[in-house]
Amino acid sequence: MDLLFMFLLVCGGIAVYLLPTAVAMLRRIRNQMGVFLLNFLLGWTFLGWVGALIWAVVESPEG
Repeated sequence: MDLLFMFLLVCGGIAVYLLPTAVAMLRRIRNQMGVFLLNFLLGWTFLGWVGALIWAVVESPEG
């Protein structure tokens, strides 16, 4: 039971960590790769994560 809880906790953490990338992909913004790189490389600093989330939300979608 503890192993399942840890697995779900890790999966949930990864999902929250990559939330800005998911938002960028769902909104189909032009700079998805930039949001991903900022999120992946600097997301652990929290400021990088917030920056990536703001970028994903503020930029207008393609098309």
